[in-house]
Amino acid sequence: MDYGLNSIIKTTKKHPCGNDEWEIIRMGADIKIKCTKCNRIIMLSRRNFNKRLKQVVK
Repeated sequence: MDYGLNSIIKTTKKHPCGNDEWEIIRMGADIKIKCTKCNRIIMLSRRNFNKRLKQVVK
């Protein structure tokens, strides 16, 4: 799948707030994503991120 900075993605696992859409805000060896509903930020390793990635929305 093709994703980049500021892309909106869907994950296989939902956030505790009930949302599964995230915005990519930093890319490198780790990827930092922000929940589009509650604005919480998490950082995942690229390997873990690719396992959780379900779909690129835009």
